[in-house]
Amino acid sequence: QVLLVESGGGLVQAGGSLRLSCAASGRTFSSYAMAWFRQAPGKEREFVTSITWSGGSTYYADSVKGRFTIFRDNAKNTVYLQMNSLKPEDTAVYYCAASLHYYGEYDGQYENWGQGTQVTVSS
Repeated sequence: QVLLVESGGGLVQAGGSLRLSCAASGRTFSSYAMAWFRQAPGKEREFVTSITWSGGSTYYADSVKGRFTIFRDNAKNTVYLQMNSLKPEDTAVYYCAASLHYYGEYDGQYENWGQGTQVTVSS
């Protein structure tokens, strides 16, 4: 198990940027593939992006490609989500997730979740 704590959410105008952070406890952070999901009000939780254990590969939902970047610092036990050119439809609670075995888009495959951080994009 790993404890995940997200931070960096807030209110931003459309076209602006935010950087989310997800700090993980424990000494085995590099053993986990990491992902970001989001859930907007009244909608299902959806995949945003993921990164493999070493950070060598990343994957993005089509809706965020070219605007969002995931990266990790294993020395700091932290994964980041840089969000640029934000749109009102990016408004959601953003969750960090970790898995020892999986780095795809299905949330059921992730064993560990953070509590979420709210991102609100005003038009």
